[in-house]
Amino acid sequence: MTRAGPPSENLPTVKLVVVGDGGVGKSAITIQFFQKLFVTDYDPTIEDSYIQHTEVDGQWCILDVLDTAGQEEFSAMREQYMRKGDGFLLVYSVTDKQSFENIRHFHTQILRVKDRETYPMLIAANKVDLVHSRVVSEEAGRDMARHLNAPYIETSAKEPPLNIDAAFHELVRIIRNHPQQEEKQRRRRKFFTKCQIL
Repeated sequence: MTRAGPPSENLPTVKLVVVGDGGVGKSAITIQFFQKLFVTDYDPTIEDSYIQHTEVDGQWCILDVLDTAGQEEFSAMREQYMRKGDGFLLVYSVTDKQSFENIRHFHTQILRVKDRETYPMLIAANKVDLVHSRVVSEEAGRDMARHLNAPYIETSAKEPPLNIDAAFHELVRIIRNHPQQEEKQRRRRKFFTKCQIL
């Protein structure tokens, strides 16, 4: 029995952005999701985009994922991609305390760029396969996620991958359930009322 492929007409495009410090495994997660393989060495990413039809909870969409640079010298590009994203996968490595601390900065910056109080985000604690090098506990990760009001997931891009598909699918669900449309319309109405005052 063959599974029916995705319908090609009028599929919604969902733009996901993978953010986090350099070296936390953003590219490894993204490549594992799209190509189902674990890459151990590659040049640091400046920006890579991947597109694929994906089915989440029986609904198809076009997933457009931007794998971003973690290096500081590319931070000027951050605001640009933050404007475009429908949802964000905030990745830190459980073996790197600083990358964990920096998740707050990414979170704050996204909300500032989006001019919102909430926005679809999912926090991914990556490299959980490196049990002996782990310095950030699951409890600490969950605490921060609760504090930032974002769901939390533990991932590993290594074979066999852990929660890689689940992370991307969960982010699509978060976006679908986020009351963005109403907010857009409310802001548009606010804009029009401002115009009439003039």
